[in-house]
Amino acid sequence: MSGNRQDKMATIVALCKRRGFIFQSSEIYGGLNSCWDYGPLGVELKRNVKEAWWKSMVSSRRDIVGIDASILMHPKVWEASGHLKGFTDPLVDCLLTKKRFRADDIEPQSGTVLHFTGAKDRESDAAITEPYSVLAKTPADFDKARKTAREFYQQRSIVKPELLGETTEEVENTTGFNPENGGKLTEARNFNLMFRTFMGPVEDASSTVYMRPETAQGIFVNFLNVQQASRMKIPFGIAQIGKSFRNEITPGNFTYRTREFEQMEMEYFVPPEEDENWYEYWKNTRFNWYLEYGIKKENIRLRDHEKNELAHYAKACVDVEYKFPFGWSELEGIANRTDFDLKQHSNSSGKSLALFDEETKEHMFPFVIEPAAGADRATLAFLIDSYDVEGEGKDKRTVLRFHPSLSPIKVASLPLVKRDGMPEKAEKIYNDLLSHSISSFLDINLSIGRRYARQDEAGTPYCITVDGQTMEDGTVTIRERDTREQYRVASDSVVECITSKLRNA
Repeated sequence: MSGNRQDKMATIVALCKRRGFIFQSSEIYGGLNSCWDYGPLGVELKRNVKEAWWKSMVSSRRDIVGIDASILMHPKVWEASGHLKGFTDPLVDCLLTKKRFRADDIEPQSGTVLHFTGAKDRESDAAITEPYSVLAKTPADFDKARKTAREFYQQRSIVKPELLGETTEEVENTTGFNPENGGKLTEARNFNLMFRTFMGPVEDASSTVYMRPETAQGIFVNFLNVQQASRMKIPFGIAQIGKSFRNEITPGNFTYRTREFEQMEMEYFVPPEEDENWYEYWKNTRFNWYLEYGIKKENIRLRDHEKNELAHYAKACVDVEYKFPFGWSELEGIANRTDFDLKQHSNSSGKSLALFDEETKEHMFPFVIEPAAGADRATLAFLIDSYDVEGEGKDKRTVLRFHPSLSPIKVASLPLVKRDGMPEKAEKIYNDLLSHSISSFLDINLSIGRRYARQDEAGTPYCITVDGQTMEDGTVTIRERDTREQYRVASDSVVECITSKLRNA
């Protein structure tokens, strides 16, 4: 990652804390790794992202309905879905630092490996014959590699180690060494990502349950319940938004990869012979959704999965990727899951989830097209993409150019000064906006310029200023966030004006 990109990410993280978007969880106790709390602005932004998704996927369509499935499900659900056996990542540990890595995240490295057969203590003559190896990328790194090796043997009670049996080996594109210190890694072993807990008073195998790693299985096991209750005919979809949990080996990049996260998933059930057409439809529909809500076209792309990337049940899959400061990374996946899930649960439960086809007079399993998005990742992408710094010197300002539908605060009501009835008038406008369910903020303190700057940094699209002219003719100033254009409207038409702007944004 380049310095500028690192700096931007650090700036975003600092802004999130300062303005109340996102805080480190349990911060007063030192924090909990990869866990984050959404503050007053953050919770509104994330809620608006979820509502925008729900509006697009459910409330504006006739062919998709919603559910809210339980986080805790019968363990056999995860056995049937393959998660108990196959939901794993390859895990490696650094023998020195004990830090864990996903083996498939480690970039290949080349250089010279220094092998040591052991070490002895220069004073006590105590010895250890455990071998250890360190990768040095250049000859100039040899002394550093030997220091790493001495630290390894010191951990094993050799106080002043003298390294024994040093040999060298040239290697290319190896992944067996810690990219941070060159130290030897353990062999890869599979690590199941599901969180396990117990239901009931006795903690034994019979009471084991799992925190769901995805929301999709709650949809699949309820497929016939939903279809029969809503009398839907294929093609139709079932959507839900909810928390999922994965015990990630290497969470990181702020809220991008966390162990507790929120998904926005929809399973669209289609006739098997129509799967490819619907796959193309949902691929394009979901890509365009991000553009509609303000993501810049140059920062988003579609990437088809290679054959060796596909899940065993998938016929095809494409990722919607965003250009984060840490690189191109997945926002959402759109997959053709075929009929795998419904067949698996039918076979495992003994209860058929097949539909009866009135035309063929036969039972059939529909294919499934799945757009699966991360609410936290989408929120982070909208935050980063909206961030802008413009101007210089006194004219310099930081602004979050959110789409108005996503902005945590839609309008700020600001009296020019704290006298002459202006605060009272500004408060009346603020209350009028709230009574019409328009998210608003009343800000009275500091200079008007600093208050404008504060609202720009919060992403507020409109500011209403009450000034001396307001008290004379009943008009107020509306200031636009993006252009800083200002114009006057009658104070009693503010709600109507703002409502129209939000509707047409």
